[in-house]
Amino acid sequence: MSVRLDEKLEPIYQDVLRRNPGENEFHQAVHEVLETLGPVLVKYPELADQKIIQRICEPERQIIFRVPWQDDKGEIHINRAFRVEFNSALGPYKGGMRFHPSVYLGIIKFLGFEQIFKNALTDLPIGGGKGGSDFDPKGKSDDEIMRFCQSLMTELYRHLGEYTDVPAGDIGVGQREIGYLFGQYKRITNRYESGVFTGKGLDWGGSRARKEATGYGTVFFVQEMLKARKESLDGKTCIVSGSGNVAIYAMEKAMQLGAKVIACSDSTGIIVDEKGIDLKLVKRIKEVERRRIKAYTEERKHAKYVEDGNIWEVPCDVALPCATQNELNGKDARALLKNGCTAVAEGANMPCTPEAIRVFQDAGIAYGPGKAANAGGVATSALEMQQNASRDSWTFAYTEKRLEEIMVNIHNNCYETADEFGAPGNYVAGANITGFLKVSKAMMALGLI
Repeated sequence: MSVRLDEKLEPIYQDVLRRNPGENEFHQAVHEVLETLGPVLVKYPELADQKIIQRICEPERQIIFRVPWQDDKGEIHINRAFRVEFNSALGPYKGGMRFHPSVYLGIIKFLGFEQIFKNALTDLPIGGGKGGSDFDPKGKSDDEIMRFCQSLMTELYRHLGEYTDVPAGDIGVGQREIGYLFGQYKRITNRYESGVFTGKGLDWGGSRARKEATGYGTVFFVQEMLKARKESLDGKTCIVSGSGNVAIYAMEKAMQLGAKVIACSDSTGIIVDEKGIDLKLVKRIKEVERRRIKAYTEERKHAKYVEDGNIWEVPCDVALPCATQNELNGKDARALLKNGCTAVAEGANMPCTPEAIRVFQDAGIAYGPGKAANAGGVATSALEMQQNASRDSWTFAYTEKRLEEIMVNIHNNCYETADEFGAPGNYVAGANITGFLKVSKAMMALGLI
């Protein structure tokens, strides 16, 4: 890391490195927050005295367990699963479950650490946590996924509850997986505690607009950043990495607000459609047929597919990284700027490397970090919890309106806080400080716990 930390913060970071060896993503997430907290300790020295930062950097609880399961051929497999319950100062732990071969403790801790501040930014009563497994759902039958989910929940259920820990989906965990997980939870506990999971189906306690929320929220945040610069999305050219849930609905909302989306991607390559992405086709390929994005060119002959292509080399006004962590590096950031990009917002968690972030900030473009820009997903999850608690169901329009209000509020708080602490226009500082102060004040009020 090339950015020097405040002299009071460097020892804290070194202690995090010592106590959490080999967890590079977690180190990166912690450093990115600590970079911005120097002015906070000057204004609130009591936070240093009470070792609030050290307490936030250490999870309240880390759960690691094996998940044995049997495939359709009768072969036994053993995966590893995690649930990191990071901070409950503001409410029950809240955060998704990720199923992907790359999952290990460092990934889950980075995601959980980010979740603390993201959830605080929503102004809703939810703490931060995250979970997942190195299980790969790709290529597995529904029965295999069901058996895996049931085995995982047989261990995890004892740590969950609507007032304790409320998981949701993430990469590799959609409505199908949530259904299997919740079904096993219900079976074991003998309780229809619908508020213990979010991202559920509409027929069994889910919230309208939850599927769309992360992507929609990211675009609402972009729109607010542009408004602060007397601009709008209308007429802008956009590129969106990924073609999963977040990417699809980021594309949808961007189009609704007048933008032209010309490129998207998956792990095999990129699609460039200068006439504008056919979103109905992408939805069918990805959500119904579960095929690779390459199939897009079978029906849109004019579109270009580039195997292993770099989407950040496609000229655009607005770039939305919506795939995975560290997908956009310094070289990519410079390519975006060279081709005219003036706004970037993270739909994924930590998709921009520290070098890329510095490139964007040095250039003075509008850059929205994930803990602010993609907070719409967890915000709508909290709204789903409200509906479950009141045995109610809201309309799509009402839920979307609440989502937009939350995202506007997050933007305004980040913008104003950045200005207050001497970093005008710096949404990274604004998001980190806003979230940190909210959690810190709650921790101070609750005593040494």
